[in-house]
Amino acid sequence: MELVDVWFVLIAVLWTGYLCLEGFDFGVGMLLPAVTRDEYDRKVALGTIGPVWDGNEVWLLVAGGAMFAAFPEWYASLFSGFYLAFLLLLVALILRGIALEYRGKEPRWAPVLDRILTGSSLAAALLVGVALANVVRGVPLDADHEFTGTLLTLLNPYALLGGITTVLVFALHGGVFLALKTDGPVRERSAAVAVTAGVLAVPAGGVFGAWTLVDGAPLWVLAPVAVAAGGLVGATVLVARGREGWAFTATTTAIVAVAVTLFGSLYPDVLPSTTDPAFSLTVDNASSTPYTLTIMTWVAAVVTPVVLCYQAWTFWVFRRRLTRRDFVAAEPTTPEG
Repeated sequence: MELVDVWFVLIAVLWTGYLCLEGFDFGVGMLLPAVTRDEYDRKVALGTIGPVWDGNEVWLLVAGGAMFAAFPEWYASLFSGFYLAFLLLLVALILRGIALEYRGKEPRWAPVLDRILTGSSLAAALLVGVALANVVRGVPLDADHEFTGTLLTLLNPYALLGGITTVLVFALHGGVFLALKTDGPVRERSAAVAVTAGVLAVPAGGVFGAWTLVDGAPLWVLAPVAVAAGGLVGATVLVARGREGWAFTATTTAIVAVAVTLFGSLYPDVLPSTTDPAFSLTVDNASSTPYTLTIMTWVAAVVTPVVLCYQAWTFWVFRRRLTRRDFVAAEPTTPEG
């Protein structure tokens, strides 16, 4: 395996990590109105992602940075062709960050910020799904590897189905995470909402997987498609039976299997051209020089274990379930007299 292949795999791993970790963040944001009834419920739900959501977004930055350094032509064609979609995604991510950071500092604005959090989480999940589906299916590229379509070109039926499927899978993932990390009424409502999301995600994911296969994916991706389907069905059944830990393992497995399907279908291309296959960007014609890839490999070998250990430690420290009592007890008492 050459370094260009190694870096394609590494970038696929980074995107997979981002989808698994940010997926439940987006899900919690989307489900906030459905699983909470008052301010204490909302503090419980948001407390589950409060210590980790910004660390999860680091995976997006690292994946984008790795694409820029390892495959500059891929990065340039993708970000210039998808700039309107990525601008909307950036706005959604900024609004999410503002809502999460400021709702505790400005209680008067909390209801508005909660709606912003829900809307921006939904929009971000939809746009990520649309972008990934377009990368796999291909976009119109000319001989200079420049995108010749418009924003409407990206909103094709396959990509929209990919976006809707992503929203439903993230809603299931987030609902299962909330049920795993909370107790009391929020846990019960989260499990019920996760079951509903799972019932909708299974057929949507099945149609999307079948469409990907019919669209020319290699036959071996039948295996990860089957694993993804089994993961979604298993998570729905397990969360309904109160086995949230195993259900979260199942949703994570399903997302990993979907990522394997999408990036496996893509290779050796990194951005197929629907204009002419000869204009497609591949791991060979889009990569940096061997010297650059060698330096990046040494840096990744040193830094990646540190980042993984830090993030694992963060999840371990904040592993306890949250309940309303944690926040009622934390409220300052009014002095008598």
